[in-house]
Amino acid sequence: MSHTYEGRVWVITDKNGRLIDDVDTDQIFHNSHLAITEISEMGQHALGNLDGWKTFAGEAASGDILIFGENFGSGSSRQQAVDCFAALGVSCIVAKSFGAIYKRNAINSGLPILELLDVDMGEVSTGDRIVVNIDACIITKDAAPIGAVRPMSKVQREIMDAGNIFLYAKHIGGD
Repeated sequence: MSHTYEGRVWVITDKNGRLIDDVDTDQIFHNSHLAITEISEMGQHALGNLDGWKTFAGEAASGDILIFGENFGSGSSRQQAVDCFAALGVSCIVAKSFGAIYKRNAINSGLPILELLDVDMGEVSTGDRIVVNIDACIITKDAAPIGAVRPMSKVQREIMDAGNIFLYAKHIGGD
């Protein structure tokens, strides 16, 4: 299984160029869309309530990588806030930290989420192509290191490799 993600990056910053902190699940997937039950339809609403990023869903492409500040996914236990990124084909999300419930939902769904230890903001901009190597725990651009991520836990990696928590449970249960 590939442990390297290569794609176009979205560096989610405020108007001053700082990574946005405290992006809650209502900003990720607004509660006015909770009646949508088809995951394939959720992507069009991703980040639709985050100032400055309302056009994200229409511009996102499969394989994209997202970088956020601290406490990404705070708030409710809204599974749609994970599923909307899966619907768009986002390959992984990197943030300084994650809300506890969001982190658990993302891990259980098999969405790669990685804690950002360091990134050279002068070296990366939205639209750049980067590589996130979860084996080496580095982020590179043009083969040069520009950041680092915390290693995944063994169980998180196993769930991600299996595809989601249900497939992982089948694997460890022997069925």
